[in-house]
Amino acid sequence: MSETESIRVLVVDDDALVRASLEMMLDGAHGIAVVGQAADGDEVPAAVDAHFPDLVLMDLRMPRVDGITATRRLRARKNPPEIVVLTTFDTDENVLHALRAGASGFLLKDTPPAQIVEAVRRVASGDPILSPAITRRLMDRAATQADAHTKAQDALSRLSPREYDVMLAVAQGKANADIATELYMSVATVKAHISHILTKLELGNRTQIALLAHDAGLA
Repeated sequence: MSETESIRVLVVDDDALVRASLEMMLDGAHGIAVVGQAADGDEVPAAVDAHFPDLVLMDLRMPRVDGITATRRLRARKNPPEIVVLTTFDTDENVLHALRAGASGFLLKDTPPAQIVEAVRRVASGDPILSPAITRRLMDRAATQADAHTKAQDALSRLSPREYDVMLAVAQGKANADIATELYMSVATVKAHISHILTKLELGNRTQIALLAHDAGLA
């Protein structure tokens, strides 16, 4: 995305007041435009087709199609937008399921406006947004499952040594530029390695790389 283009955002929430508040907040930020709204997960495909968003802010609890199902369906499409899920409770286990479905992170609905704006910008640029304390707890819970641990280790064994190094850096939340400096390679090479990792492991985004690494007990 060029510096002159606005980040196109679709807001999905069954609460009209929440949708209106998010639209007012985001439309007031430089370089962000709310291009559409949806009141339930079953409205998401048509809204995406109509508005071509770069990023979807997705509520989790909706009456007809929940945010997890909507996220999974959307991420299965060709060239899907990034997705950040919204939740009211930081202990909601659905957050972990949403991340596994392909979301690039999550925000609590009481997150300060400036942080929501920054989250939209970061996720749109390819950096996942995860609440560190909450996400670590969820990841640790997943990592205690023996089956998930074994499957994750088997999957990561398919990576080349260089891909493995990049994977570890991604799991640690490092940006592409920092990975490039640390591993003595260009940013373009880092991006190429990440693309190969996603393809080889059949993952959708960097967040899922991090989750797999945690399942394997590497972070």
